[in-house]
Amino acid sequence: MGAYVLLAAAIAAEVTGTVSLKLSDGFSKLVPSIVVVVGYGAAFYFLARVLKAGLPVGVVYAIWAAAGVALVALIGAVFLGEHLNLTMIAGLVLVIGGVVLLELGGEH
Repeated sequence: MGAYVLLAAAIAAEVTGTVSLKLSDGFSKLVPSIVVVVGYGAAFYFLARVLKAGLPVGVVYAIWAAAGVALVALIGAVFLGEHLNLTMIAGLVLVIGGVVLLELGGEH
C-alpha cells in the first residue's frame, strides 16, 4: 500500500476516534468508547507504517495533525452542531498553509 494511502487511513482512523470521543460522553457510552480505542490504535499503527515507508516524520505528523484538526472541526460544525466562526476558519487555513509549506520545503 502506498505511503500516502496509509497516511489517509491514519487520518481517517484518528478523526473517527476523536469524533467518537465526543460521542462517548466521557466514556460513559460503551460503543463510542470502543471506537475511540480502536480508532486511535489504528491511527498509530498506520502512522508507524507510513514512517517505515520512509516519509519524513515532520511532514507526516504535520499532514496528519492538520488534516485531523480540519476534518474534526468541519465534522463538528456540520454534524454535531458546533460553532465555526470566521476566525476559526482562518486558523484552519493557516494550519493547512503551514503544512503545504512544509511539504514544499521537503522537496528541495
